[in-house]
Amino acid sequence: MTFPHYLRALNSRNYRLFFAGQAVSLIGNWMSTTALAWLAYELSGSAFVLGLLLFANQVPLLLLAPVAGVWSDRTNRRGLLVAANLGCAAQASALALVTLTGHATVSWLLALALMRGLLNAVEFPSRQSFLIEMIGARADLPNAIALNSSLFNVARLIGPTLAGFLIVARGPAACFVLDAASYTGILASLLAMRLPARRVTRVLAHPFAELRAGLHYVVHMPALRSSLLMVAGTAFVGFATSVLAPVFARDVFGGDARVLGHFYSAMGVGALLSAAFLSTRASAAGLGRWISRGAVLLVLGMSGYALSTSLWVSFGCMVLNGTGAVLIMAGNNTLLQAQVDDDKRGRVMGLFSMCQGMFPLGSLAAGALANAVGPRITIAFCALAMAVATWAFSRSAAARVASSNSITPVPDAPT
Repeated sequence: MTFPHYLRALNSRNYRLFFAGQAVSLIGNWMSTTALAWLAYELSGSAFVLGLLLFANQVPLLLLAPVAGVWSDRTNRRGLLVAANLGCAAQASALALVTLTGHATVSWLLALALMRGLLNAVEFPSRQSFLIEMIGARADLPNAIALNSSLFNVARLIGPTLAGFLIVARGPAACFVLDAASYTGILASLLAMRLPARRVTRVLAHPFAELRAGLHYVVHMPALRSSLLMVAGTAFVGFATSVLAPVFARDVFGGDARVLGHFYSAMGVGALLSAAFLSTRASAAGLGRWISRGAVLLVLGMSGYALSTSLWVSFGCMVLNGTGAVLIMAGNNTLLQAQVDDDKRGRVMGLFSMCQGMFPLGSLAAGALANAVGPRITIAFCALAMAVATWAFSRSAAARVASSNSITPVPDAPT
């Protein structure tokens, strides 16, 4: 069977296996994420604790992902992914255990969120750089990235909705149990792949010397540099609506976990629309314009969310937020992978992960600011900051290069 152009990455058997296994795992992961946020807010009643929880979960990406990227360039990526996913299954099991036994506290939740973050810091850059090994054909890489984003956002649409109903019916522990079980899918798919032998260059350089070489490579390539800065800025201020969604669901609109699930699912609808659009594109050429448009949609969605007094209008704003966020994040991921040299792919994706790791700092800041001035003013302030980042990117080298009619790999930088 041959898949149509917009699904062309699925012509690879390895990628089909990965896609199926990841689908199961991601739904479980989104259920767990929703239940964890709800449980933390139920235990603490504090927006700051929500920000702190996300900080604990995401800050390892900021600190460790570049080192993990070097590691990914030097070793077997499939082995790293198997080990990381086994660790994630153990973390979800521990979360289920402390909740079922009545020992769940904010401290336990923070510790287990940090554990997941450490595992994600290894898994994320390894998975991103492993895509090219799975599909084989570099020309299909943009489609694989877009399909990954589509899958992630279908899971974001399904997982939180299921979690909202399950939390009301059975409690958050049920979501953690299902998350732990869901890792069997991705582990089975990784072990079933038939991969060509990958030549891993045995280097004598110290890992930190390689990391410096990767940084030099990015710093001296304006298109790569401005893409990474846009990702970092969006991660810091562009997801405040997601961070504060439990506050809006319970305190602003007087809802329960089902309203929170609907908020996350609405964002998933918009994200899925963007991901589906990106999957139809033949290459990365012209993406700069769409990234800028996505940033405008994100600013509009955040502004509307801050001002809305209607639950349905807020759902619509979350759709805009999801649409814009994926155009920015997946679009820049595609630009980076279309231009980077293969021998530095792990390191550049580690830096991409680090920039996404600005999210926990933004979460912590959003939680603290919401406690001080309220959630609506916090979202409005973040929308203003996002507008500044949008203006800066629209004038950047990445936008100029990516809006042109062709994308070519950047030349190698001295190492």
